[in-house]
Formats: sequence, C-alpha cells, structure tokens
Amino acid sequence: MSSDTASGPVPNLEGVVPADDKQRADTLLRLFTAGRENSGATVMFHTAVAARQGLNPTETKALDFLERHGPLTAKELAELTRLAPASVTGLVDRLVAKDVVRRVKHPTDKRRVLVELNREKIAELFGFFEDYAREVTKRCEVFTTEELETVIRFLEVMTEHQREAAARLAE
Repeated sequence: MSSDTASGPVPNLEGVVPADDKQRADTLLRLFTAGRENSGATVMFHTAVAARQGLNPTETKALDFLERHGPLTAKELAELTRLAPASVTGLVDRLVAKDVVRRVKHPTDKRRVLVELNREKIAELFGFFEDYAREVTKRCEVFTTEELETVIRFLEVMTEHQREAAARLAE
C-alpha cells in the first residue's frame, strides 16, 4: 500500500489498521483520496475567487478571519494565520492598499492598532459566498441531519489535526 499513484503517494496503513480489516483499510484509502480531491478543489476554488477580486488566497483567508472574528491586531492575525509577523505586516499593507481593510485605533488601548474590514469594498466578495452557501445547502438536502452531524464532527477533528500539523511545520 505504499506505492505511488497518479494522484500521489498512497499512505501505508500497516500497523495502523488491523491486517484482517480490509474493508476499513479500503475505506480509509478512499477517505484519503476523497480528502485530497476536496483539498485540491478547495484550494483551486479559493484561488479563483481571490483572482476575481484582485486578491490572492492568503488575502481572502485573512478577510475571512476578520469577518468571523471582527477587527484584530496584527499579532492576533498572525496567530490565526500562523504567518510570521513580518508576513502579516506585508499582508495587511497589501489589503490596505487594495482598500479592503483599514487600520484603526484600538478602542481601549491607543497604542494598539486594529485591522478591520472595509465592508463596502468587499460586499461583492461576501455576496458570492452567500450564493455559494445557498448552493451548498441545496446539495446537503440528500443527507440527514444526523449524517451532517457526523460530517461536522469529522471536520472538527481533522481541522484540529491539521492545525497541529501546521504548527509543527512552523517550529
């Protein structure tokens, strides 16, 4: 199971999955393949969305963090993105130059600066995601609520694993 395929290396499940559980091993391999396909489609989707807005994928993800968390300091943005502080400074500079964010004084600590969204400038971008969310909701009609709960649980576990793996790579 460690040979390469056209889509890349196949994980070696020896010692992880009992040798007599072929169905589980086959299912895990299908899961790895589906995950890789989904990851590739996600990256390409976000690249296309970003390009349409004159942004790069990192910039759109930074906007997503600001949308979900509200105004953030550069340090907080660095922690969320796992980017180096100097990289975040460059990222924020680019976003300010594109007029999609602005730097504002912190409401309680005048020494600190927050990065906040310029909602008027990104309305089209977020409008696209609202349409996309409606399409996803329609596609989810074929799944029961319980099935969706299982998917959510899986994604939460895998997201935490991916964050931990990214943190190890950043060390």
